Amino acid sequence: MAQWQEVSEKSKLHPKPVGLVLQYGTAGFRTNADHLDHVMFRMGLLATLRSINTKAIIGVMVTASHNPEEDNGVKLIDPMGEMLTPAWEVYATQLANAEQDHLITVLKDLAQKESIDLTNQEAEVFVGRDTRSSSARLSDAVLDGVTALDGRSKDYGLVTTPQLHYMVCCCNTRGGYGKASVEGYYSKLSQAFIQLTKSAPNRTDDQKCLLVDGANGIGALKLREMEPYLQGALKVSLFCDGTGGKLNHQCGADFVKVQQNSPKGIVMKAGERDDHGRFHLLDGDKIATLISTFLKELLTKAGLDLKIAVVQTAYANGSSTRYLEDTMKVIVRCAKTGVKHLHHVAQEFDIGVYFEANGHGTVLFSKAAEGKIQQLCDDSDGQRQGAATLLKNSVDLINQTVGDAISDMLLIEAILAIKGMTVQQWDAIYTDLPNRQLKVKVSDRRVIDTKDAERKTVSPAGLQEAIDRLVERHQDGRSFVRPSGTEDVVRVYSEAATQESADALGHEVSLAVYRLAGGVGGEPKPL
Repeated sequence: MAQWQEVSEKSKLHPKPVGLVLQYGTAGFRTNADHLDHVMFRMGLLATLRSINTKAIIGVMVTASHNPEEDNGVKLIDPMGEMLTPAWEVYATQLANAEQDHLITVLKDLAQKESIDLTNQEAEVFVGRDTRSSSARLSDAVLDGVTALDGRSKDYGLVTTPQLHYMVCCCNTRGGYGKASVEGYYSKLSQAFIQLTKSAPNRTDDQKCLLVDGANGIGALKLREMEPYLQGALKVSLFCDGTGGKLNHQCGADFVKVQQNSPKGIVMKAGERDDHGRFHLLDGDKIATLISTFLKELLTKAGLDLKIAVVQTAYANGSSTRYLEDTMKVIVRCAKTGVKHLHHVAQEFDIGVYFEANGHGTVLFSKAAEGKIQQLCDDSDGQRQGAATLLKNSVDLINQTVGDAISDMLLIEAILAIKGMTVQQWDAIYTDLPNRQLKVKVSDRRVIDTKDAERKTVSPAGLQEAIDRLVERHQDGRSFVRPSGTEDVVRVYSEAATQESADALGHEVSLAVYRLAGGVGGEPKPL
């Protein structure tokens, strides 16, 4: 077939380094940018086949998110703007790792397994990229792959990952989700934010100002573009805006979470939402609690009987779980670590709120829930209609396709304004239990097998019983272990009533892992 011949010829321009093995995970492929040219070409091929398979537009985003600037990566976006389905993650890994002389065989096998007929089939792929110096050439390699299989492509150039997810969903819903352009994205979110904050007439100028860390990346560029659309409803002071610093260097979400400090270059003064000069991080648990509380209150006012749930991982602080279940009477579900697992469980409810502790997450509304909210906006009056209108504007402000920092930021600002809450009052909703995260080196991480959303170990024998005995010794104690997805280490989480107790529990569980799961090197030392 002439098409396979063309793919074979073009693939020689994007040769695979012999022996290089990569794995497609939640974050797609990520590694040093110098090793990715062949992967990008092949993901262009895969996206084209996926487009034929789904009869829909597929997205390909060239980015390595929070990784250092010298890295890059790629992830595929499925038709409704969601992450690539797990079965095709396997194909992505097989395709990326096929040696040059086996590439066509792997492609033919995939086409046969999925009953993909390449004759007279249309395919379309949207491509976007971040600001890394390697992204333009790697994006071109993706486009080469699409062309090799006669697919059509649209190059959106510089966009955030959530923006590309949004574009794919807009086009595949024929505009039902919004207008498939960056301007459409800015307009939809900004108008929803403006309408929401109109319900907070007592907003002071202080509450309209926000310091934002742009991580010297694509987010800074796009937030700057978006600002005029907000029409003064939010005044953004942008730091780490890419004009001087290096991408994710001493800035960005991972830096702030790990260092528990503000990004370099942002001087935080008392009164600028921080508490007496001390740094406070409001994590994904606090975000999920604020949003779910707000939505539940609106549902009650609107008289809408919709099932709302918060989906957490085992890493969620026990205090947040207790507050949601006992005080707010919200359903809480636990899912395996990884946004795709949380997203899947959130889809089971009318409204599913999910955030990982690191802040990644969003809110999902079922079609039935959206319909009931819209109907109430149209047919009711008074308090019920007011609450329904706030719900409708919240739906429009939230990027349901994927976690979106810009969308989440605006939603939080709107909720704080409407509720008349300070950041300090938000932080005080509940007090986190002291906790500790540790890791233990082992000879083979696969000896650890877990169940119950990674909260219990199945193997090695005796480990879960040992953890249970250790936890009983500590007030408010909780601990679990899980294998790393990338290296031969076991991650240990512990929490308890005091930091000293949480540290001691973490150390005791680390010792149990070391002794029962094949630890290497010296025994873990007390903190």
